[in-house]
Formats: sequence, C-alpha cells, structure tokens
Amino acid sequence: MTTAAVYGCSGPRLTEAERAFFAEARPWGFILFRRNIETPEQVRALTDDLRAAIGDRDAPVLIDQEGGRVQRMGPPHWPKYPPGAAYLQAAHDPLKARALVRLGARLMAHDLREVGVTVDCAPIVDVPVPGAHDIIGDRAYASDPAMVAQLARAAAEGLLAGGVLPVIKHMPGHGRAFADSHKALPVVHADLETLDAWDFAPFRALSDMPVAMTAHVVFTAIDRKRPATTSRKALRLMRERLGFSGLILSDDLSMQALSGGLDERAHAALKAGCDIVLHCNGDMAEMQAVASSVGKLKGRARARAEAALARIVRSPEPLDASAAHARFHQAMVGRTEAASGPDVGEAPA
Repeated sequence: MTTAAVYGCSGPRLTEAERAFFAEARPWGFILFRRNIETPEQVRALTDDLRAAIGDRDAPVLIDQEGGRVQRMGPPHWPKYPPGAAYLQAAHDPLKARALVRLGARLMAHDLREVGVTVDCAPIVDVPVPGAHDIIGDRAYASDPAMVAQLARAAAEGLLAGGVLPVIKHMPGHGRAFADSHKALPVVHADLETLDAWDFAPFRALSDMPVAMTAHVVFTAIDRKRPATTSRKALRLMRERLGFSGLILSDDLSMQALSGGLDERAHAALKAGCDIVLHCNGDMAEMQAVASSVGKLKGRARARAEAALARIVRSPEPLDASAAHARFHQAMVGRTEAASGPDVGEAPA
C-alpha cells in the first residue's frame, strides 16, 4: 500500500530504524539532501537501499539540483552548475540562453540518473519582483514572465530528455514573497489581476508539465488565511485557472511558514488538494507524525502519480557527456563563478 508521502533520511546510509519505518510507512518516494551525499558509489547504494526498503525498484527518488545556491550534488564528484539567472547573462540572447539551459539540465539529468535519482525538484518558475526576499533571487531564470516560461520549459525538456522528471516550483508563484518561507510565512497582497499577469503566467504556460510543487505563501487575493499549500481555494486555482492537471506535491512540511503539528500540516495539505506531501529533514519523530495523517495514495492522486512516472523515458537521449560538458563550460566561461555561495539549507524551497 503506497502512501501519499515523500520522506528524507538522516544520513548517507539508512539506519535500521529508518529501514523499518519506510517498510511500514510505504511512501511514494524519497528525497535526498547534502547530508545524504558523499560519493557516486555511496549515493547509488543509498538509492538502491531506499527502494529495497519498500520493495519497489521504480520508486521515485527526488533531489533539489538547480545549480547555484541549490545544488545537493556538487564538487569534487560532480560539476558545479550556475544559477538560473546566469544563463541569460552569459548568452546575451534568448535563443542561445534557451539552448544553454536545456544543455545544462540535460547534463544534470545525466549526473542524477547515474546514481539512481529520477526526479529533480527544478526548474524554478517563479518571477522575482524588485525588493522581494532573495530566497528566489538568482535562482530565477529571468525577471519577466515570458522569458521565465521559455527558459524553465527548456530546463524541463533537458531533464525529461535525460530520463529525469522535472518538478515546476513554486506554484502559483514565490517571486513576490517578502519573506523566506523556510523561516516565516510570506503574505502577498497583490490583486488577482496583477498575479494572473505576472506570477501565474509562466505556470500557466507550463501547465503540461508532469509535477508541480506548491508555495508556502499566503495570497490574500485567493485566501486571506491559508498559504497555498493548505488552501483549497489556491489548489482549485492551480487546477482551474492555471490549467495544471499533473501531480501536485507540497513543499516541505517542516518549513516554518506552516503552523501546527506535522500531522496537522500533512492532513491540511492533503485535504486542500495536494496529491502527495513532502517531509525532508529525516527526523524520525516528525516522519512518524506525518505518517499518522497520510493515507493510501488512491483515486485521482494515484492516477496523476502514475501518469507522471510514465513520463520518465527508459532510454535517455544519447549524450557524449565529456564533449557536452566541454561545450557547456565554454559557453558559460566567466559566469560559472556566479554559482558559488552558500546552500539555502536543507529544505527544497
């Protein structure tokens, strides 16, 4: 019995307690963070063990691999990729930037597939506004909706071509938030017309994507009380106004933007219309609380989950990784330093 949850684990190897918990909880999938990453061989062994724990060799394993500040797999074993904003800066041309973004995503997919990771919580589809909190910042591909939509689609296409499922985030938009949802609950007061033309537009343009992740953001024009993740009104807007028919994941339930116990958060997100909830920090007591409120993945949610996984190609687009990396590096030369900087933390954001 698969349940409507994705969990993290505490370190680079499964503990016996984690193995037993996962076998009983039977989550839909798992998510990795830097604390889980050492070497390619170790990550491959971990993804194998996670799947073995629930007896499902096709269970999705997720990661946040955007580039820049949010890159869980990095040097010395994997390349350091630039943040989203660096592509347009390097190319000085939208068409060239699109090709570069797709190439970068295709290379990341190659890295991920080799170690058994099949879902990337990317691309960022948020559009920043001046003065907003820099939690999005240079993670965004551009500062206007049309260009974000073009470049985010290129990233999603590169991931799909490499056999990795993209997750567009953070629906319906995090670029206008003036707080970091890891630490506080952002509240956006823009009217619906403004949101529709700016924040929502690129998500509508990518409504054919297989998976989306919600934003822990209150939009007073939609629901004055609840963040999108736990708002039935916001989830309805995503389905109807934005036309998204794919699988919807909550952002990390352990982020401080949400209130209440972990069981209450999980229940509220699923009741609002999220298909699957995400809990990332690997804390056993918290995972047990989530599991107590998460039921079987069934009905439309299960159908959407199956349809999403069906989009993972079994034979990735051919790639000469060495030559592609050389071409990518040459195109991005002088800009790769923009990828340096601290990680945003242990939440998928």
